[in-house]
Amino acid sequence: MPNNPILHSTIKGEGTPLLILHGYFGMSDNWKTLGNKFAENFEVHLIDQRNHGRSFHSDAFNYEVLVVDLYTYIKHHQLENVNLIGHSMGGKTAMLFAVTYPELLNKLVIVDISPRMYKPHHNAILAGLNSVDFSIQNSRSLVDEKLSALISDFGIRQFLMKNLYWKEKGQLGYRFNLESLTNNNPEVGDALPSFTLFEKDTLFLKGEKSDYITENERPIIEAHFPNSKIVKIANAGHWLHAENAKDFYSEVAGFLG
Repeated sequence: MPNNPILHSTIKGEGTPLLILHGYFGMSDNWKTLGNKFAENFEVHLIDQRNHGRSFHSDAFNYEVLVVDLYTYIKHHQLENVNLIGHSMGGKTAMLFAVTYPELLNKLVIVDISPRMYKPHHNAILAGLNSVDFSIQNSRSLVDEKLSALISDFGIRQFLMKNLYWKEKGQLGYRFNLESLTNNNPEVGDALPSFTLFEKDTLFLKGEKSDYITENERPIIEAHFPNSKIVKIANAGHWLHAENAKDFYSEVAGFLG
């Protein structure tokens, strides 16, 4: 692997750059529909973070390296005055990037995650994903059947199975780097370092049915992001951009101007 490989992305539209970072086990394709809508007014970059989607795989996986990846990407594409949206894990990357390189950003949108530490809580998902043997589970329906023993939520299984692809004839695989994500799972809940600050305009969006951002998080959000506001998206949980895309788009478009 060369030094600082460039993250895979899909770029569409023109204007001020708008970079979008997916969450854990996600990929840029999750944002395709909204990306097309934003591309009416922005140059949209739908990015696969390392160990996800079509980006490179690596044993190293933490927010420091994800921030370096994003910095390298922005420099490679010669972008400035960037608007940045990050969902969940992507939101953690976006927050750390914002406090590290504030001069590269215009506005920041954080989707259903706060700067605090979150305990590792993906154990059932990781166990389910690791239980699949692609030499036996050689069709999507067999993979789903195997996953359902440990992951009862159909919606979550559907989301995870978007990562399945045919590596070769008759041989399925995951696009994400499951080994690295399993080994580094505790990193995903890391808090934003203390006394870090981003003073430009920031929008936090929370799902009405999600408990990732509660009133308890308001003080820590305001400590790191003094020019921020928190807006609730109705009828939506953690995947608010998918569950209520209309309100999500209207809030973000209004904020970005």
